[in-house]
Parts: sequence; C-alpha cells; structure tokens
Amino acid sequence: MKALNKIVILGTGNVGWHLAQVLYKAGANISQVFGRNLQKAESLAAQVLATPIQDLDHIIPNADLYLLCISDNHIKDVAAKLPVVRGIVAHTSGAVNMNELALNQNYGVFYPLQTLIAGTPVDFTEIPMLCEGNTPQNENALLGLGNTISKKVYAVNSAQREQVHVAAVFANNFSNHMLAQAYAICQKHRIPFEVLHKLVEVTFTKALNGDPKENQTGPAMRHDDKTIAKHLALLPDENLRTLYQIITKSIQQTS
Repeated sequence: MKALNKIVILGTGNVGWHLAQVLYKAGANISQVFGRNLQKAESLAAQVLATPIQDLDHIIPNADLYLLCISDNHIKDVAAKLPVVRGIVAHTSGAVNMNELALNQNYGVFYPLQTLIAGTPVDFTEIPMLCEGNTPQNENALLGLGNTISKKVYAVNSAQREQVHVAAVFANNFSNHMLAQAYAICQKHRIPFEVLHKLVEVTFTKALNGDPKENQTGPAMRHDDKTIAKHLALLPDENLRTLYQIITKSIQQTS
C-alpha cells in the first residue's frame, strides 16, 4: 500500500484547517496550501510548514494526495482545473459523489464525519473517517492515511456516504434546531434552559446505547390529543406550530 506522505491542501476553511493540522502532526509533509484568499493560505501554511499558493497553475504535480477541502459546489470545477497529476485527488464532502472527480486518473474521498470549526481543537482519533477510492489501491491508501489520525476508519461508497450525510443532518442539524427552539421558549418565558439539561443528557445517552425509536415517549407517542392541542395553542408562531404537527405525525406514524 502506497503511503500518502506528500499532501497538498486545497482550501483554508474549517475542514482544510483541521486536516492540514492533524495530518501534519501525524507526520505528513504538507507541501502546499491553496486558498483564494492568500492571507488565509499564508496563515495556515505557516502552521504546517507549507508553501502558500493562490493560483492552481502553481500546484506541484508530484504530490501523493490533493485534498479538496472546499465547498461542494466548487469541487468538480476545481478538480477539472488542476494540472495533470499522478497522485490521488480526493474531496472531503459527505454529499458529493466520488465520480465528480472522474476526470482525474486517481481519485477518491476522505470525509471526516464531524462538524468542524477552524481554530477549535477536536480529538480526531474519535472522528469517523469515511474513505473511498476509484481503485482498491487508492482506497487502501486513503484508509491507511485515515488510520494515522483516527481510530474509526471505514470504507464507505458514495451511495452509502450520501445516506450517512442525510442521517447526520437529522442527528446533528435538526436535533440542534429542536434544542434551539426549546431554548427560545425558555428564554421568552424567563425559564433557565438548564432545567432541560438533564433531560437532554439522558435522551442522548439512551440514543447512543440502542435504537432511539425504542426510547420514544411523550404526548405524540401516547396519542394524547388533549395535550397536543394545548401545546399547539401555546405556540404563537405558525411555523413552530407546523413543525410541532409534522414531528408529532411522524412519531405517530413510525411508533
């Protein structure tokens, strides 16, 4: 299996910042950092002893890996503008099919399944790395690189990864939105949000130790129409009432 030691990072946002840092600390040679904003590229490059560049034409052709840590909408376009390279061109997106990179000879995916914020340290050993390659050799190389930074590395194809990304939106984005609504209700009525802390903690602890469906409780589960109607009357915002009704109906249909 070929070791991916010489790496070019394309992108200076949240994912690029974290992957550059963690791969550098794991012993990789971060040769270049590309960014449309040269100042950001220079700042990140200085932290990993790399050369900052602002022009795709200046990318070296002999790196082992070119990591596209950029927004989903720009992955295909940037990959097509790369000079001819023999190394693996891999994106880091959860929602983009690997074949968006098919103009390149060697390509794949190196996706950290976690919400990342530049400058905020995380323990990468606990972050799942979902890897895919257009050949068994390339996939094994990406899996090997994943194992240098994480204890949770998986070979996941594009169809599976896209489903995982949908699941992650429900688990992370949607659940956080629900907590934000609960927080707003508490704030509006001068109730400390901490009164819900233990409930939230227990709910997520149970969810992480079995099938969350088996833990479902509440008025929707009980078909308690009287309480449901009371709750709807307490919600002055029409959008919030609609959300409550949709979630209630979903619980009743799946329970």
